[in-house]
Amino acid sequence: MTEASHEIVERALAASRADGCVVIASESSTVNLRWANNTLTTNGAARDRSVTVISIMGRSFGVRSVSTIAAPSGVDTDQLTELVRASEEAAKAADEAEDYADLLAPGQQGVASSPEPFDAPAQRTSTTVFTTFAADLGEALRAARAEGLGLYGFAEHDLTTTWLGTSTGLRLRHSQPTGTVEWNAKNGQPGGSVWHGQSTHDFTDVDVPGTDAELRRRLAWCARSVDLPAGRYETLLPPTAVSDLILDAYWSAAGRDAAEGRTVFSRAGGGTRLGEAFGPAGLTLYSDPADPELSCAPFVVSGHSSATASVFDNGLALGRTDWFDGGKLAALVHTRSSARASGARPTPFIENLTMDGGGTATLDEMVASTKRGLLLTCLWYIREVDPEVLLLTGLTRDGVYLVENGEVTGVVNNFRFNESPVSMLGRIAEIGTTTRTLGREWADYFKLSRMPALRIPDFNMSSVSPAS
Repeated sequence: MTEASHEIVERALAASRADGCVVIASESSTVNLRWANNTLTTNGAARDRSVTVISIMGRSFGVRSVSTIAAPSGVDTDQLTELVRASEEAAKAADEAEDYADLLAPGQQGVASSPEPFDAPAQRTSTTVFTTFAADLGEALRAARAEGLGLYGFAEHDLTTTWLGTSTGLRLRHSQPTGTVEWNAKNGQPGGSVWHGQSTHDFTDVDVPGTDAELRRRLAWCARSVDLPAGRYETLLPPTAVSDLILDAYWSAAGRDAAEGRTVFSRAGGGTRLGEAFGPAGLTLYSDPADPELSCAPFVVSGHSSATASVFDNGLALGRTDWFDGGKLAALVHTRSSARASGARPTPFIENLTMDGGGTATLDEMVASTKRGLLLTCLWYIREVDPEVLLLTGLTRDGVYLVENGEVTGVVNNFRFNESPVSMLGRIAEIGTTTRTLGREWADYFKLSRMPALRIPDFNMSSVSPAS
């Protein structure tokens, strides 16, 4: 019988000879469906286990990890012991850690208590999560085949359980369900390709007929093709595009880097831009692990240290953090170490993000009030050009539409854009209603976001792209 992950954590901690030790174990259960050219092509299921050991020697630490460590008969004792010893040797060879702090212990202020029984078995997903989705998908594929359209896509559901144990007595466990579905529809016409993506906890909120209808509506917009030159255009950014841009700003919000003068959030002459207005007065940007729609781990789990994470913060409780409040920068991402250096409170990175500006207009209503502008579908191949202003470049993809007098009148060529999401916040002309979304560019790394559509009066389409 395979050894339970919580037992592996206990055995690794017992084998440790270090001054301090953190052990993180996780088990992932994943199922997926893939379809292409109106046919279901593959389906699969996978399970994976990983163990990470962090050993602390003096003020240094070493990390070693191994994946798929489980065997049908159990975990090899020698393999686990070797992993612990390797992390100890790495700690002995390492320099002193800049972020060194005492490991957290139960009962300390700000330390999480386990939301789940530590010794409970791993939760697992199964293909039953797709029961309704698969039936509706079959109908959509049959209809597309009959009408000469092409549907392509991928759906995945993952359930990952994480156990965190420390030599100071912390025992924490969290189970995270995450699902995504991405669609691409084609009609064979120039520019006739559209995309739709969604994140979900359990697929009960995935509306296949509604998605299919939206894909068809956008394909119909491609009947007329319009070539436009590069330039600055009034542009409607849908929630998925907003998510990809704002996530870049979130990932760049390390308090340590801002204090060192290396990011867009650094103040000229020294310090940070905390308290400075970046967007309209009603704008908020926040993370909350207890958000029922975007729930995520309520405590820090980190197998590495960086400007936004610290191995010494494992087990630190997470709560709602307002990054922007009333349009002003309210917090930067701080570990305990960077918070001490800056005189701030610890505000660790959280795996979800919501932007809200109080808007009530749907994207369709924003289109209806547009005299002339562009409507995007999604962004692609986003890269950082200048971290000091967070200038990004990237491409539009799978549908750029011309809006004239409140109606979509055709599909437009793709563009390369050059924009800073931070600068963009200060140029918002309208904020729509906030909805759950999935950024296309960063879907593999960050799945839990809720964003509004935005109207930007002068979005910079820097050049025409030949991408189709």
